[in-house]
Amino acid sequence: MSEVVWAELKDAQVREPFKGIKLFNIWKGLDGARAQVGEQGAGSSWEGLDVHEPGAEEVYVMSGVFNDGVRDYPAGTFIHNPAGSSHVPQSQTGCTLFVFYPEG
Repeated sequence: MSEVVWAELKDAQVREPFKGIKLFNIWKGLDGARAQVGEQGAGSSWEGLDVHEPGAEEVYVMSGVFNDGVRDYPAGTFIHNPAGSSHVPQSQTGCTLFVFYPEG
């Protein structure tokens, strides 16, 4: 029987790939799947394209408004970015995201 795995955000490993963007690693599966919480400060933007390889990226906007370089997604929105797709994550207001990578 598998055991339940849980994490608290305050204990997560965090990195800041770009100014105003923090990524909290909250889970990694044995098969490479992983989950993160992303915080984007107001006016922050990813530098360059965020390309989804080797697999898809799934995003749930927990708070604020997320923009992928094309459109705004308010809190409560789910976004599926298929493998090979790309976007430029940004937020004018700031936002918090739950991000899942089923294939790593």
